[in-house]
Amino acid sequence: MSAVLAKLVNSSINMDCSHMSEKETKVWVNGELNRHIDPLDRGLTYGDGLFATMRIVEGKIAFLSAHFARLTQGSTRLGFPWSPSEALVTQVKHLAKTQVTGCLKLLLTRGTGGRGYGAPQMCEITEVISITPIPTHYASWQRSGISLISSPIKLSQQPRLAGIKHLNRLEQVLIKSETLPTDYQDWLVLDGLNNIAESSMANLFFVEGKQIVTPSISHSGVAGVMREQVIYALLEAGYDVEARPIPYLQLCRYQHVFMTNSLVGILDINNVDDFHFTHANFTHEIRQILQLTL
Repeated sequence: MSAVLAKLVNSSINMDCSHMSEKETKVWVNGELNRHIDPLDRGLTYGDGLFATMRIVEGKIAFLSAHFARLTQGSTRLGFPWSPSEALVTQVKHLAKTQVTGCLKLLLTRGTGGRGYGAPQMCEITEVISITPIPTHYASWQRSGISLISSPIKLSQQPRLAGIKHLNRLEQVLIKSETLPTDYQDWLVLDGLNNIAESSMANLFFVEGKQIVTPSISHSGVAGVMREQVIYALLEAGYDVEARPIPYLQLCRYQHVFMTNSLVGILDINNVDDFHFTHANFTHEIRQILQLTL
């Protein structure tokens, strides 16, 4: 083990995060605890980067290789190819060991440099790790399901960015800035063509008879790691799954709706606006198969 790698591992092990309160966040920048980010970092000045939010389960990160694969693909699409170094992988795994459960966020930026919007030909990628607790109400949401209401703010369409969990999240910030009506827990988000895109925090699945449909993300939205894992699990269990545009006006066709992300796992949807849905009998099964129960 190199001296640098040993330093990263030791600093990670010595920082026990298992007693964090919900207001505490531990942050590492390029492997160093509490290091500051350059104010000229392109992630700050232009949102030039991407991130992954990962769930820690019993000291291990769920679907770690899938998260790394999505970050690798996303960075390539943004034009600064990246892959996880041995030091980063070791640090992430050791940080996870300090937690029974929690959320580990890995954020990548192109670093500093370039003139204006123009990116530098060579870049030193900034890697930021943060650890926070998982919101306590997610467990009760899993048991009872939640309700969605349509957001007045629609997602723009940009095929070059569709699917990537990039740092330009101003649309989501605006969506979350609106006050949810009583008895609703999240927003349903449409695109400019009134097709269903996602919720403000998760991917969506709709069930009509024996067919399960999830919105296409070719023009907007995020290709979540949990979305991918649930699709694989559903196919393995013999269900028919399709990704295609879902017009809002077709909501009345579906009997069940559920949502997915890396922290909440799978949540059943009780209502979307004035449309009512029952819980699918297989969501509990898939939750158990993928070890998503909170």
